[in-house]
Amino acid sequence: MIRAAQIKLKPEEGEALLLPKLCKKLKVAEKDIVSWKIVKRSIDARKKDQIFFIYQVDVKIKGSEEAVLKRLKPSEAKKVREEGYRFPKPGTERLRYRPVIAGTGPAGLFCGYMLAGAGYAPILLERGGPVEEREQAVERFWTSGILDPENNVQFGEGGAGTFSDGKLNTLVKDPDLRGRKVLEIFAEMGAGEDILYEQKPHIGTDVLKQVLKRIRSRIQAMGGEFRFHTCLRDLAVEDGRLEGVYLSERGAEPYFLAADRLVLAVGHSARDTFRMLWERKLSMHPKAFAVGLRIEHPQEMIQLDQYGPRYGKLLPPAPYKVTARAADGRGVYSFCMCPGGYVVNASSEPGHTAVNGMSNRARDGRNANSAMIVTISPEDFGDGHPLSGVAFQRELEKRAYILGSGQIPVQLYGDFKTGRESLEYGEVFPDTKGGHRLSNLRELLPEYLNQALIQGIGQCGRRIPGFDRPDAVLSGVESRTSSPLRIERDAGMEAAVRGIYPCGEGAGYAGGITSAAMDGIRTAEAIACRFAPWEGD
Repeated sequence: MIRAAQIKLKPEEGEALLLPKLCKKLKVAEKDIVSWKIVKRSIDARKKDQIFFIYQVDVKIKGSEEAVLKRLKPSEAKKVREEGYRFPKPGTERLRYRPVIAGTGPAGLFCGYMLAGAGYAPILLERGGPVEEREQAVERFWTSGILDPENNVQFGEGGAGTFSDGKLNTLVKDPDLRGRKVLEIFAEMGAGEDILYEQKPHIGTDVLKQVLKRIRSRIQAMGGEFRFHTCLRDLAVEDGRLEGVYLSERGAEPYFLAADRLVLAVGHSARDTFRMLWERKLSMHPKAFAVGLRIEHPQEMIQLDQYGPRYGKLLPPAPYKVTARAADGRGVYSFCMCPGGYVVNASSEPGHTAVNGMSNRARDGRNANSAMIVTISPEDFGDGHPLSGVAFQRELEKRAYILGSGQIPVQLYGDFKTGRESLEYGEVFPDTKGGHRLSNLRELLPEYLNQALIQGIGQCGRRIPGFDRPDAVLSGVESRTSSPLRIERDAGMEAAVRGIYPCGEGAGYAGGITSAAMDGIRTAEAIACRFAPWEGD
C-alpha cells in the first residue's frame, strides 16, 4: 500500500476532487486505483491568501507499487503496511472474582470495553448516573443552581470529558496503536469517521452523549455489568493484598463485594476517594498541575485572525494554541480550547465553583473560549502532603463561589489588569452554561498567578490581534486541568497494595480523553496478560 502525502485542496474545492488529484500525483489512472482512504487532514494557514487542506491518503493500486514510487520523491509517497491494534493473548492464572473497575470515564470505559470483549466480564462502578439521567441533573444545576454532588459535570457516565469539547488529540506516542484503537471504537460507536483522520479530532458534547450509550450497550452485550449510583467507599486489605471493596448506593450504608482486581479509574475530582486511598496507605505523592481562568473572544475574531478575510467563512471554526512566559519564568498557555463553545459551571462540591469549556459537534456558539493556565508545583501549594494540591484547588474554588455568589464569577480583561470590579460588559458577552456574575477576579488567585496571566495574555495579544482586548471576558476558576496527585504503580500497572491498578487521569497517568482511554487499555492488557478469562462462579 502507498501513502501519498501533500495532496492539496483549496477551501472552495470539494473532496470530489481528491481522487483526481491523487491520481495526478501518483501518475496513475483512476481505473488502476483498487481502494483508497484518507488517513490525515490538516489545514495549512500560514499564508492567509493561500490556505489549503492538506491530505495524506493510503491507496492500493493495480500493478507494481515500486514502479509508482520510483517516479516520486520520498516526501511525496512511501510504502506502508496495514497495521492494527492487537490485544494480548490471555494468561493462565485463574481469576478468583470478576475484575472491578471504579469509574466510567474514558479510562474505566475503555478498560471495561477491552476486558469485556476478551471474556473477563468486568463490573463497572459509577458513583453518578447513566448519561441520559446525568444530562438532566446537569441541566437542572445550570438553570436552578441545585447541585447533585454525585451526579454532575465531573461525576457520571463518561466522566468529566462528557461535558467538554470531546477533543481526541493527544501528544502521547502510540507505537502499539492503542490511540488508533480508541479512535476506531469511537467512530464505530457513532462519533464520525472524520475523527480517524482529522489532525485535531473532536466529537462534541451532543454527539458524545449518544456515543456513550452505545459503548455501554456494547460492553453489556459482551458480558460487562454497570452499577450506577454506586460509590467506592473503602477497601478490604489483608497482608498487602486486596480482598474486597465496600460500596454504597445513593448514600446508603456500605456493603461488601469480594474482589481482588480493582482498577482505580476514579477521575481527577474524586477527592473523597483520594483521601480514603491515602488512609489505606496507598503510595501517592503530589504532582504539578495548572490553574488559571477561562477567556472568551468572539469566534468571528478568532476566525479572522487564524484564516483571514478570504477563507474565514469557508473553513471550520478555528482553534488556536498559544504559549507565553512570565517574567518569573512561569509558562502560561492555552488549554482545552473550545471553538464556538461555552464556559460551563463544572462544580462538584457544594459551596465551590470550578469552570470548564464545552463545544457541541457543530461548534456554532458565538464565542471561542480556552483556559489560560499557569503550571504550579508542589512547592507552590503545599508541604509535600499527597493531598496538598487538593486542598489548594478547594480553596480557590471556595473563593470563586463567594465571588460569584454561587454563579460563575466573570470579569473583563481590562478590569482584571487594573484590579477593579467589572460593572458592565463590552462587545463580548459571556456564553455560559450556568449563571454568571460580574466580579473582581484579582481576588481569586494568588498575585503571582495574576501577574503571570496578565503578562501571558499580553504576549498572546501580539500573536493573535485582539487576544488581549480589554472587553475579553475572564471567568474562574479553572482548577481541574489534571489530577493534583499521582498514585504510584509498578511496571505491571499495580499499586503497592497488590490487586489495585491506578489508572487514567485521576491516578496521574493521563491528561485528556484519548490518553486516559489509552491508559485504560494498557491496564486491561496488564490484567489479561496474567489472568485467563472469567469462567464464572
